[in-house]
Amino acid sequence: MQPTSVHLQVIVPCYNPPEGWEQALADRFAELRAALEGLVEEVGLVVVNDGAARNAADENFDRLKRLIPGVKVVSYAQNRGKGYALRQGVQTSTAAYLLVTDIDFPYTAASMRRIVENLLEKGGIAAGNRDTAYYAGVPAFRRRLSQSLRWLLRHVLRQPIGDSQCGLKGFDQVGRAVFLETTIDRFLFDLEFLMLANRRAPVTPVPVDLRPGVVFSSVGWKVLSTEGFNFIKLFFRQLGPAKPTDHR
Repeated sequence: MQPTSVHLQVIVPCYNPPEGWEQALADRFAELRAALEGLVEEVGLVVVNDGAARNAADENFDRLKRLIPGVKVVSYAQNRGKGYALRQGVQTSTAAYLLVTDIDFPYTAASMRRIVENLLEKGGIAAGNRDTAYYAGVPAFRRRLSQSLRWLLRHVLRQPIGDSQCGLKGFDQVGRAVFLETTIDRFLFDLEFLMLANRRAPVTPVPVDLRPGVVFSSVGWKVLSTEGFNFIKLFFRQLGPAKPTDHR
């Protein structure tokens, strides 16, 4: 039986959020805290302002702090990408367990609870895994992109987990150390994280479900070209000699 005195922090990146995002985030966070009642004693929130140029002025974050007392805000001027932003949040976290997701909390509170349950039970990393029903509500281009990456993970990189890009993951202090070793600043940091974790920490796939009405952001060609280069780097890293396992 897990102890109830568990400290968890949720870390989300913030980049050009929609108007009214402060209240929406406060509502989702309250829903999550209610879902984790009896499982986690203390739940905190870290918001990383990734050089946002819209709806991210001082008054926006002041309002957020009134809505969520104790929220921690990390800010810097230049946009660096989701991977970089989450590393900054993880670096500043003082919690024993961490949960990373997007600012709109795209997955159901029940899914997030399943992640935390698996994390407390098994340790290491609990990684969200989307089933085929996920694709029913995804734009066609994004669906083909995600399915292609899944194929590459299985058949080219030979990864045991086929869904690296689900933006919901939980990890303990072992997983935290691995996460902070990632170097990719944008979207493929998730894949890099799981590839590093294969040698360092147990990874448990956890089925998760999208909330109804989630709006997907567009993926531009500039991002795709950058991430294509990052994929090639990860591919050649995979071909390199494996690091010795630390059995301490």
